[in-house]
Amino acid sequence: MAPKLDVSGVGADGESVSVMEGDLATLITDVKTTQQEDIKWYFDDTRIAQITGDLSFICTDVGCNEDTERFRDRLKLDHQTGSLTITDVNTTDSGLYELKIISIRRSSEKSFSVTVYDVPAAERDEMKRKSVKEGESVTLDPGVTKNPNDVMRWYFNDICIAVVNGDKRKICTDDQWDEKLKLDHQTGSLTITNTRTTDSGEYKLQIISSRFSIIKSFSVYVTDSGLSSAAVAGICAAATVCVLLLMAISLYLLHCPVRRKEYPV
Repeated sequence: MAPKLDVSGVGADGESVSVMEGDLATLITDVKTTQQEDIKWYFDDTRIAQITGDLSFICTDVGCNEDTERFRDRLKLDHQTGSLTITDVNTTDSGLYELKIISIRRSSEKSFSVTVYDVPAAERDEMKRKSVKEGESVTLDPGVTKNPNDVMRWYFNDICIAVVNGDKRKICTDDQWDEKLKLDHQTGSLTITNTRTTDSGEYKLQIISSRFSIIKSFSVYVTDSGLSSAAVAGICAAATVCVLLLMAISLYLLHCPVRRKEYPV
């Protein structure tokens, strides 16, 4: 089993972020662009994204530097904040990301040290793809160590169903989910009890801090038991009748007198 990751921290190079292969990571600028600002992102000293305050120039990856195709259309820029999103991260994305914010009044720089952990495909599939039979429980474990200030939001088909904020847990949907969901406020893991086929679909966990956001995706498939609740009830009733009948026959044979046939001497 892959070790649990401490997804954030502060190191010598600035903010540190740890993610697993296949996750989506957003590096947050914590600013809002104005007409005077120019935001640039660098990876290992190579410009990979840029946006001007008036939105007259926006580029990512090869649009900024023709000699680099490392990210292959996996970079997204938020036009309001300049925050950088890396989709489907892989180990080659590990390294130092530098943010430069340039304006008329002042300039500032921030850095993010990103580490992408390689998890074997079979283990990753076991963690992110779950298949259970109807009525069973399934647990979605993010595989991270939750930091006290992080907010975790669980989504089912893009609808928020649960939130973990510090040591507080909240089911943010109807009563149907309230009875089925169990949240671990220490790890952020989500357990779905008494599953139904309607619970099949895509679940996403968003981990939010002040400097980054990570999204992990999980697929859950609930297989039909093949029998309706009425059919199951009928089978149980029939089985009960059979048991009672066998008990009655056993008692009759036990207490029924045995007649011996007499032969003439």
